[in-house]
Amino acid sequence: MLMSIVFVAYETNASDRNFFLPDPLGGMKIVIDAGHGGEDGGASKGEVIEKEITLAIAQQVEKRLKKKGATVVMTRTKNGDVIDEHASSEQYSTLRERKKQDIFLRKDIVEKEQPNVFITIHANAIPETKWRGAQVFYHKGGHADGELLAKSIQQSIRTNLQNTDREALSIKQIYLLKKVEVPAALVETGFISNDEERALLVDKKYQEKMADAIVEGIEDYLLAKIE
Repeated sequence: MLMSIVFVAYETNASDRNFFLPDPLGGMKIVIDAGHGGEDGGASKGEVIEKEITLAIAQQVEKRLKKKGATVVMTRTKNGDVIDEHASSEQYSTLRERKKQDIFLRKDIVEKEQPNVFITIHANAIPETKWRGAQVFYHKGGHADGELLAKSIQQSIRTNLQNTDREALSIKQIYLLKKVEVPAALVETGFISNDEERALLVDKKYQEKMADAIVEGIEDYLLAKIE
């Protein structure tokens, strides 16, 4: 028996030896929300639309979290909104009402899943083109650990991407951050309104780097809570 174990270990390539190690995020559940979707495109500049950027980055985050052993629940996985994916029979008379009910449905998904962490991913846009930099937000009226989570992700973005000095901030207007009863953070991945940053946000390699930074921040937060 002992010789068999030694033989298996010897034959295993170094890249495969994680098979014998515990997954760093095993047992953790995380809900990832790609902001906007469907008729609600979010911010835009020319052909660049926020809902497409948020979904692309969210999917990269999902992939990386799963590799680390986490259970990941996505509020949406397609171009449509969350209602399209989870309550397609529902009809609304106005886009405003649909957007409101779509946000409520995202909250319901978090309440149903009861994850360790909830992350909603967005991209920013304002009239002035000079502003740039990813920034993470939390709600002081939400879960007490939201601030720690947001700061962990913000620090990871600053360290890994090295293109922003922004700090995590509290924000009052975001319904989801306040209402979900789990640690929650909103990641504004950059400014579509800034020419340079817009080019980065649609670049797959940069989206992957952003996803790496978000995941590292989530992992740092969760592992610190375990310790």
